[in-house]
Amino acid sequence: MLKILLLLLLLMPFCFMKNMFWMVQNMLFMIMFILIINNYCMNYWTMISYFIGMDMLSYGMILLSFWICALMFMASDSINKFNNYRNLFMLNVLLLLLFLLLTFSSMNLFMFYFFFESSLIPTLFLILGWGYQPERLQAGMYLLFYTLLVSLPMLIAVFYLYNNLNTTIFYLLNNYDFYNFIMYFSMILAFLVKMPMFLVHLWLPKAHVEAPVSGSMILAGIMLKLGGYGLLRVFFFLQSLNMKYSFVFISISLVGGVLVSLICLRQTDLKSLIAYSSVAHMGIVLSGMMTLSYWGLCGSYTLMIAHGLCSSGLFCLANISYERLGSRSLLINKGLLNFMPSMALWWFLLCSANMAAPPTLNLLGEISLLNSIVSWSWISMIMLMLLSFFSAVYTLYLYAYSQHGKLYSGVYSFSMGFNREYLLLFLHWFPLNLLVLKFENSFLWL
Repeated sequence: MLKILLLLLLLMPFCFMKNMFWMVQNMLFMIMFILIINNYCMNYWTMISYFIGMDMLSYGMILLSFWICALMFMASDSINKFNNYRNLFMLNVLLLLLFLLLTFSSMNLFMFYFFFESSLIPTLFLILGWGYQPERLQAGMYLLFYTLLVSLPMLIAVFYLYNNLNTTIFYLLNNYDFYNFIMYFSMILAFLVKMPMFLVHLWLPKAHVEAPVSGSMILAGIMLKLGGYGLLRVFFFLQSLNMKYSFVFISISLVGGVLVSLICLRQTDLKSLIAYSSVAHMGIVLSGMMTLSYWGLCGSYTLMIAHGLCSSGLFCLANISYERLGSRSLLINKGLLNFMPSMALWWFLLCSANMAAPPTLNLLGEISLLNSIVSWSWISMIMLMLLSFFSAVYTLYLYAYSQHGKLYSGVYSFSMGFNREYLLLFLHWFPLNLLVLKFENSFLWL
């Protein structure tokens, strides 16, 4: 793992050289391919050095982080073109990637906590520095305080753990099973806010709407997955308590998912709609994870990776329209089929992925999650039916409203996308459908 870390650290000076924007992005792809070629990932920890290593669970997340960060460069061409502090932007993204890599590869619970919190700072800078509206300050504060407030109990829980066991290494913690309600609650609360679970999700739509496209991509692609990843790591030593209390969180998530789907239907802002749909998807991920069944754990992991690619791609699409029309409102972004005919295919492909149409990875994840939640309690079928139905409804609403209808009279032309944009969307959509053929990576990690 150190070789990957060193490669990333050595990339940082390149940020301050002239015309290195695409070079840094290409190097990120290169590091990622080195990672793919070095696929030693088994069910046990490999590539161990100091406190970092990699197992199947972190492998997928690290690959996703590299992929999304490389695509962030590709989506943020306007920062490069207008020189909107591009050097600092590149440095910020690389720092964020460094923290994410360290978070996902930490074998130590305390180091995981440390980097989990550190990754918040570059994200905050992305929103505050490159956001569009003045409200970005408020969004940044929401993000910071929601996350920091609930992280303190987790830190205390980590210290309590260390005090009792004299270790915080995941591999050694798996043998224990704690029965301390306060510790259970303080351990998982930080991750529930990061997921975000319904009722503590208010920071997410705000942060998304105010963030630049790269901020939205990293938030939807990786930041929401930090919560799920953390839960998958700590559930191993909180099993008995989770079996006792999981019904609370599952109920909140399923009911919340349906309510958020209804909220989606009355959004007029493209980004806001996609952001709320993320909350609904994460609700079903959380429910499946809380059942602690094999289907549930594997399905939640699969859907997290699938949602990372799909949601990020939708934010890119929203940004492409925003750069042409100068507005994210659905009232102005309509009839895009006339305005950008060749983009309509990508809208269709990514929207269908968002509502889990075959052959996407989303379908595989959702089927296994439905299996696990229904086997946990068949009454949950009511909410699951509504959730699946409304998920299709708001996705079709997004697609039909933006592509069809009468073109807004202020737009008197038609616009082709750039090759860069088509490549960007292809690189989101292609792995999403290709990974279905190699789903054992996301199903055999337990």
